[in-house]
Amino acid sequence: MARSFSMKGVQGAADRAVQHARAWLLETEPGSRVHDVQSDPRFQHRGVDLLWELPSGEVRGIEVKGDRNATRKRYFFELVSNLEKDTPGCFLYSGADLLVYVFLSQGEMHVLPLRAARDWFLPRAKEYPLKHAFTQTGAIRYTTVGAVVSTRDVVEGVPNVLKIPLRRSTPLRAQEESTTPEAPGAAAMPTKQGELEDMAPVKTAQEDAKPAPKKRARRRKCTDASESSGPGTSE
Repeated sequence: MARSFSMKGVQGAADRAVQHARAWLLETEPGSRVHDVQSDPRFQHRGVDLLWELPSGEVRGIEVKGDRNATRKRYFFELVSNLEKDTPGCFLYSGADLLVYVFLSQGEMHVLPLRAARDWFLPRAKEYPLKHAFTQTGAIRYTTVGAVVSTRDVVEGVPNVLKIPLRRSTPLRAQEESTTPEAPGAAAMPTKQGELEDMAPVKTAQEDAKPAPKKRARRRKCTDASESSGPGTSE
């Protein structure tokens, strides 16, 4: 059965996958740099999302895929990106060196040498079922077609495939899990923490103060008035 997705949901998964991929790349090669070229027209038609600049000066192209399925341990190799326009899928034309496939719900990231994976898949493409996915963006709906391939088959058939558990204990992930567990990828907001710290002494002073009974109502009224007029009190 074909699955339907909203563009917002698809983009959210893609953004989270890119964050995980970027973190792993930088950790794998200390001193390297990662450039996000998703919006660069020069790289969009090449199927490259990130450029990984190594300390040696070598630059590698990275394609990133985010998968939100909570139970499936299968790759979705995109063969047709837009069926209505008959445009090929990025798995077939991407010039990236590595495919970073992030299973977001399962907490695992796979790194595939893309050319080797493509060379392995094409001769046996008919062995795997095709699936259709529908994406809605405003009034436009388009269909993507991909092959559903067992991760075990790929790992056994393609050399140098890596499996990396997602690091859920990083500061970013801790911030996400303490606020919105269903939406990983949210950025931390240190400025708000600073505002809370600045407000803390005022709150403590108010709590510790013990005005005389006759003046308590009047002082509380003044305090309420000053709090309602202060900046940054609403979220």
